[in-house]
Amino acid sequence: MKRTDLLLRSFAGKVILASCAMVAVAGAAPSVSAVAEQRGPVQRVVQGKVTDSGGAIVKGAVVYLKDDHSLTVKSFFSDDEGAYRFGQLAQNTDYEIWAESNGKKSAVKTISSFDNKNQFFIDLKIGK
Repeated sequence: MKRTDLLLRSFAGKVILASCAMVAVAGAAPSVSAVAEQRGPVQRVVQGKVTDSGGAIVKGAVVYLKDDHSLTVKSFFSDDEGAYRFGQLAQNTDYEIWAESNGKKSAVKTISSFDNKNQFFIDLKIGK
């Protein structure tokens, strides 16, 4: 047998061996959904800014988040930049969110359980 034939056979054997190893590893790797199930349910986040009717930030506004399933209400004070954030929200629950400051209230916004997003940016404008 020629030296080139031996080298070619050796190379082909290594390619086949490498291919088999890759198939074995791919078969052993968990699917993305299996990994997500192990970590638990995906949580949602809602955040945004509170402004007044003129567009100026409102610090210290009370932002309310109502769980429409259990009817519980969480609250958060907007920070010095008017920002707020609620995390660890269930995907299968509808929420209502609004802000209040100095007797004035923003419109109520909703987050639907049918919306497949996990992160929401909702700015709240407190009216006159």
